[in-house]
Amino acid sequence: MSTPADRKLYLGPRLRVLRRELGLNQTQMAEELGVSPSYLNHLERNQRPLTAQMLLRLASTYDIDMRDFVAGANQAAASDLHEVFADDLLRDIGIPRHEVMEIAENYPSVTESIVRLYRALSDLRHLPDRVQRLGSSKLATPLDWLNDLLEQRRNHFAEIDVAAERLSAELSPSPAALERALPDQLHQRYGISVDVVPQRTLAGSLRFFDYHRRRLMLSELLPPASRNFGMAYQFAIQALADEIEAVAARAAPPDQETARLTKLALVNYAAAAILMPYAAFAQAAEDSRHDLDLLAGRFNASLEQVAHRLTTLGRQGARGVPFFLLRIDAIGNVSKRVSAEAHPLARAGGSCARWGHHRALRLPGETVAQLVEMPDETRFLTVARAIPRTAGPGATMIVLGCEAKYARRVVYGDGLDLDRAVPIGSACHICERPDCPVRALPPITRALDVHQYQRPTNPFPFRPI
Repeated sequence: MSTPADRKLYLGPRLRVLRRELGLNQTQMAEELGVSPSYLNHLERNQRPLTAQMLLRLASTYDIDMRDFVAGANQAAASDLHEVFADDLLRDIGIPRHEVMEIAENYPSVTESIVRLYRALSDLRHLPDRVQRLGSSKLATPLDWLNDLLEQRRNHFAEIDVAAERLSAELSPSPAALERALPDQLHQRYGISVDVVPQRTLAGSLRFFDYHRRRLMLSELLPPASRNFGMAYQFAIQALADEIEAVAARAAPPDQETARLTKLALVNYAAAAILMPYAAFAQAAEDSRHDLDLLAGRFNASLEQVAHRLTTLGRQGARGVPFFLLRIDAIGNVSKRVSAEAHPLARAGGSCARWGHHRALRLPGETVAQLVEMPDETRFLTVARAIPRTAGPGATMIVLGCEAKYARRVVYGDGLDLDRAVPIGSACHICERPDCPVRALPPITRALDVHQYQRPTNPFPFRPI
């Protein structure tokens, strides 16, 4: 019997996806790896296994982490497929879990195509007026496309991070000095002045760059951390344009609207990397056990900026805890969703009534930490904090989370019983917990099982498999 170490690795689909992400054809990749195009073709078609030597060549040539490359099926893709096959049109087929995992693992392009078609079907069902107004069959939104890109790259862009770290070191030796250096260096290098102006001057904006007068105007409503970020954002546009354009070009957005949104996200990424340079921030995060308040104070950043930066620490050889981040409003809408790894809670979380993160909105300034368990028995440490809106009344909430196995590296895990977790789900319509007393909808994967003479604790009882 062969041991796992002896098992041959047939990773053709992942090799093909990597090549496409790099924008290479088979001949170009074969030349860079020092093999023949026919051999590479055999590898991609799973007609040859990947040898250890070939894996090492891939790692050194394209700076990829072999643990990720050789890892199991894409959990996010599998989660998407489970939701697709749970639809009313398909659930009677009863596609087994192992077949879903096999498709997600070996046929990533097929998986993406199925999910895109399902999203189009969902839009057709719920938004017929929008379809008529668009006059187009293309229903995936620019935000959907951007979220897919961030997921594929694990929310880490190494080339931008390296350039931003180098620029930050040129500007200042410390975060405190960087705050003072940014306006001076913007003026010296690019002739850009920085002014804090009355809100009425900006007519509904919080930041505006007057290109002709070379003047960056920041609203008086912005707190110091946001003003700092605004200056770093402008610096990134000027100093890191080549790196940002190169990443955006390789991503190949499908249209102009998506291209603008992608570039905006990359400039924001670069600004955060200038203010919180990778090595210094990653070390401080580990030393402080990811204390948000301490990191915000040290790097003159807001809690949300720090939390978002924690999700980007994917540098090979210096990876941080793989966090995910959600930003949720008072009625449960998720306006931001980023993650360093594919987590089911990161993709679909936010609406379960049993998840105690909602308490954060009632406790301004308090941190609500909780250990939760998904229906597939995966556990997560989640940390919620209410934050005031920059413009407008009320507050929103950020939720930072990671798998429970990292809880001892995070200060917010202290005091929690790591052997006990609150059972939650992604959303009622796809959650199959049979004994949930706060269920708002029946799962679309099961048939209702209601009886005239019985009132169970579950308001929508359903039949088991």
